[in-house]
Amino acid sequence: MKPISKTPIVILNFKTYLESTGKNALKLAKACEKVAKETEVNIAVAPQHMDIYQLSQKIDIPILSQHIDPITAGGHTGSVLLECAHEAGASGTLINHSEKRMNLANIDQIVKRSAEKEMISVVCTNNIETSSAVASLGPDFVAVEPPELIGSGIPVSQAEPEVVEGTVAMVQKINPSVKVLCGAGISTGDDMKAALDLGSEGVLLASGIILAKDPEKALLDLVSKI
Repeated sequence: MKPISKTPIVILNFKTYLESTGKNALKLAKACEKVAKETEVNIAVAPQHMDIYQLSQKIDIPILSQHIDPITAGGHTGSVLLECAHEAGASGTLINHSEKRMNLANIDQIVKRSAEKEMISVVCTNNIETSSAVASLGPDFVAVEPPELIGSGIPVSQAEPEVVEGTVAMVQKINPSVKVLCGAGISTGDDMKAALDLGSEGVLLASGIILAKDPEKALLDLVSKI
């Protein structure tokens, strides 16, 4: 497992696109690894759970689980166990993505259990208020992404810059050790530069890269203005 050691960081969420499943997941992860080495920008990937192990054996960049369930070992058929993701090679996990919402108590449990395993916790939020509440739980990252902009091609850094700035300000006030990422609609170098200029320390993105005609080229453009 390779930890997230520096910022700015790009986290690419593979979601469940066929373009980022199975053999395609490995191909995409290798493209991310290549760009990370060429540009010295920290890039992490969040593949589907069944792809974590194969990627961990063949790439040398951080791998995150897309989700962890608030359970311990036992009779929880179909759930995602933190220890299993960790053993498969995950360096951390996304938590509370807009497509996999959790309540605050469960978020708190996963953040704490991730810390016990020295796994990075990236909690997704949708506004300043939620970001503030999550910051008090002490995750490594808060990734703010208004759900209406996810997959829209309209970057939150331009459409709703006050959400990013407000989140950065409130998170820093509550817990300065928590880093803020910007998500939703991010796909270009201009988008990423705008996100960093607003005070975030990286981006969480998906379709803008995964569905690009040439994902490697799209990644190079994304990090070109850092």
